[in-house]
Formats: sequence, structure tokens, C-alpha cells
Amino acid sequence: MYPDPDRKRRFGLLDALILGALFVFVAFIWHRVSDVLVYKWDWGFLPRVLVRQGENGWWEPNILLEGFLTTIRLSIWAMLVASLLGTVLGVLSTRTRLLPRLTTLAYVGVIRNVPPLVFLFVFYFFVSSQLMPMIGVDSWARGLGPDGRAVVAVLIGPPELLENLLAGMLSLAMFEAAYIAVIVRAGIQSVAPTQIEAAQSLGLKPLQVFRLVTFPQALRAVTPPLANQFIMLVKDSSIVSLISVQELTFAGTEIANSTQRRFETYIVVAALYFVLCFALSRLFARLERRARLRGGER
Repeated sequence: MYPDPDRKRRFGLLDALILGALFVFVAFIWHRVSDVLVYKWDWGFLPRVLVRQGENGWWEPNILLEGFLTTIRLSIWAMLVASLLGTVLGVLSTRTRLLPRLTTLAYVGVIRNVPPLVFLFVFYFFVSSQLMPMIGVDSWARGLGPDGRAVVAVLIGPPELLENLLAGMLSLAMFEAAYIAVIVRAGIQSVAPTQIEAAQSLGLKPLQVFRLVTFPQALRAVTPPLANQFIMLVKDSSIVSLISVQELTFAGTEIANSTQRRFETYIVVAALYFVLCFALSRLFARLERRARLRGGER
């Protein structure tokens, strides 16, 4: 029998033992760093790298918080593009015609068997370096007025780094799209053939069968793995720091090098990643529970 997800969770002896062991481990690490490495903890730099006072007197994000916001924007745009591309590839992989299936198989096979860091460098140095100047991204960004620059800064990031931001976003999206394509294909194939045959017997056309019968059921089935993939994308976004995208990891590295407070800086960076990923996991869990209740699963 499966546990009831709506049953109230209780704090038991095993939970207490796990928390106690975790506390002992953290205390041990703290002791090793403080006493054995003779490291003097200093958190005084933290407020000034998080926020600063602007020219108008208002508090605004500083380098670390700006990197955190850039990570959020980068992850959202990458997931939107990856979801669109991955869904198209996943649908094509279920077609009966050979060319769409071979195209998807080749794309997924190449992406899933190349390390993400290698793919990032290949895309950035060999594709993006030719593509971005050709479409004039940098010149377009330089020609923006104050209002346009403000909009771009809020939606994507600093306009002067737009080429790097787009390259990082596209590389992440293309890499994650391969995994989303596999998830979507599995969701479509999980729909019972009898339901498709029943829809066809009612006179529905193939596109109507897919839109009204197959896709809604597949979407419900793939929601949990897609949520997990989105969280993985947030963590994988740290690799774009290697192409000078000023996201959270890049900002943390700069702060650690300039202040020489490496332990404190990376603990804060890890905490920010944890807060973001944990909030997303709780959000997706609530959405999944709501979808299950609407679908009649108790």
C-alpha cells in the first residue's frame, strides 16, 4: 500500500536521530575549520554584498543578490525555451514517420552523451560567437534607450552582457530539452491505446485526439519529472559562470576572491540555491497535489 499523501506527518524517533546526526556532523566540520585550519569566521561582509544604498537613497541589490536574481531569470527563460523545444521533440519522437523520429533520436543521443560543460564551451565558442554578431544582438543592446535598457535589465539582465546571457540561456535550454523530450515521449506513450481508439471511433481527427485526449493525460503524467528537471536546471545554471555570465556562482566566486572569506561566501551561495530549489519543490508539490485532486485521485 502507498502512504496517504494527505495524512499529517509526525515527527518520530528516526527523524530526531537523523537531525541529531546532522547537527553532530555540522559541529564537527565547524570544529575542523575553526581549530584545525585556524580559520577565523567573519560574517561582517555579508550585508554589504547583498544590498547597497543607491543614489536615490533606496536600498537596492548588490553583487550577490544581483547574481541570485540573474540565476532566477536565466532559469525561467531557459526552462521556457527547453519546455517548448523538448515538447516538440517529444511529440516528433512518437510519430510513425521515420524522419521525425530519427531527428529526435539524433538530437537526444548527441546531447545526452556529451558532458554539459563541454557542450557549453562548444556552443559558446563555435556557435554563439558566430550567431550573436550575425543577428546583431550587441549592436541592438547598445542602441537601446534608458527605458529599453531598464526593461531588458529586469527581464533578462544587464544589456552590456546580453550576448553572454543569451548564449548561456540557449545552451542550458538546448541541453535540458533533450531530457524533456524523453519525458514527454514517455508521457505520451503512457496513454492507453484504448482511449485513443475510443476517441477515433467518435469521429475525432488525429489533431483533435492529440489535443483533447492524449496531451492532457500525458501532461498530468509528466508534471512530476518536469518539475524535477526544472530544479535540476536551476542547479545546472551554475556552469554558465564559466562564460562570464554574472549569476550566483560567478558573483560568489568574485566575492570569495576579493574578500578572502571563502567558507562564508560559499555557505551563503549554497543556502541561496537551497532556498530557491526548496521553494520550487514545494510549489511543484502543491501544483501536483491540486492536479491530482482535480483528476479525481484521492
